Amino acid sequence: MALIGGGPGAADLITVRGQRLLAQADVVVTDALAPRALLDKGLPGPAGGASGVGAEIIDASKRRGSHTMDQRDIDAVLVERALRGQRVVRLKGGDPYVLGRGGEEAAACRSSGVPVEVVPGVTSAVAVPAAAGIPVTHRGLSRGFTVVTAHADLGEVPRRRDHTLILLMGVTHLEASVGVLLETGHDPATPVAVIERGYHPDQRVTTTVLRCLPDVAARVGVSAPAVIVIGDVVTVSPAWADRVTAGPTAD
Repeated sequence: MALIGGGPGAADLITVRGQRLLAQADVVVTDALAPRALLDKGLPGPAGGASGVGAEIIDASKRRGSHTMDQRDIDAVLVERALRGQRVVRLKGGDPYVLGRGGEEAAACRSSGVPVEVVPGVTSAVAVPAAAGIPVTHRGLSRGFTVVTAHADLGEVPRRRDHTLILLMGVTHLEASVGVLLETGHDPATPVAVIERGYHPDQRVTTTVLRCLPDVAARVGVSAPAVIVIGDVVTVSPAWADRVTAGPTAD
């Protein structure tokens, strides 16, 4: 079984190895944020395969309030198909080991005697900010960064503007997350960027400051998938010139 990180969204950001294994697959179990364009175009059948047809695609998408399959079912499909002798690819968005439950899936396969090849992907936590012109570290602005889901551990993250905070899966709990950050001592004037649909044709970048983020996000209609970047590195982005504020000036 191959556990492949498909990258941050654009089909051509998958690794060469990932693309090769994908083309050889009998079965592809795919996530919602995987590069679907690779699948929509159709995949060649496995080299030397008797049928010559494309791989079977199994949709294992998970979105808030709508899970096509739960995690136990996904694990079971990976194991069962691999034990049949099929070449199975588990295709995930970003990197499978960055908040992607890839470690759980690999463990489930190995515990059932299924060998796993892990193919890293370009994580959206770093790549999507880059698509907006934001380096997660930058000399004089940030020497480190933290990646968290926006509904966990926010009270424990560094409180300095020179330490970049990256929130994944953060749109639904945005107002509550900002509240926690402000309550635990984060500077209300910290620059923030929200990058929606990174590397897609309709990518949108909205910049503001931390205390204004919930109001601005509601005003412009921010929606998932989105990556939220908090810290002084946001000022490097060309989009910072067009920042939006709500209420009194917060620069």
